[in-house]
Amino acid sequence: MPSVKVLNQVGKEVGEIALSDAVFGIEPSVPAMHLCVVAYLANRRQGTQSTLTRAEVNGGGRKPWRQKGTGRARQGSTRSPQWRHGGIAHGPKPRKYKLDVNRKVRRLAIRSALSSKIASDSLVVLDSLQLEEIKTKEVVKVLGAINAGKKVLFVLTEDDDIIYRSSRNIPGVNVDRVLGVNVYDILNADTLVIVKSAVEKLEEVYA
Repeated sequence: MPSVKVLNQVGKEVGEIALSDAVFGIEPSVPAMHLCVVAYLANRRQGTQSTLTRAEVNGGGRKPWRQKGTGRARQGSTRSPQWRHGGIAHGPKPRKYKLDVNRKVRRLAIRSALSSKIASDSLVVLDSLQLEEIKTKEVVKVLGAINAGKKVLFVLTEDDDIIYRSSRNIPGVNVDRVLGVNVYDILNADTLVIVKSAVEKLEEVYA
């Protein structure tokens, strides 16, 4: 059963917490994590790209010159793909990139991502994270105290508007709650910072 130190907001050790093997101590499944990351990035795509075909471009209704006798290649429209200002052949059209992932695979991927952070010593547990007012400087102090990397993901038990608004101007810092956390954000973070109550919630949900 893996265990990690519990730190406070000023970076001092205030205890230790034993983590569940079922959530933080499994052998990471690379295929499951890869599948979830690919699906996450695909589902973020809007799919609104579009080009005009020869049927959709304005003009080109009249044959530019007669079929025979001019010495030039035969042409039926000035909006054919080979013409300047013509339509696009086989160009992109609006489409959905949505990919679905099996629920069991998603849960396995989350557990694998969390376990990989423990294995790489990139997980920090805070006893609590509370700010009295919206102040970016306070979040920067916390990051410095715990020696966090450039990219940090805070995982909270519930939404906290003060923490979110205090950290949104810091490049590479994201804030999420237990039920909204995803594999991509976990793997993309250099340091995963989880509040102690959120650890218990993660174990409750994913064990």
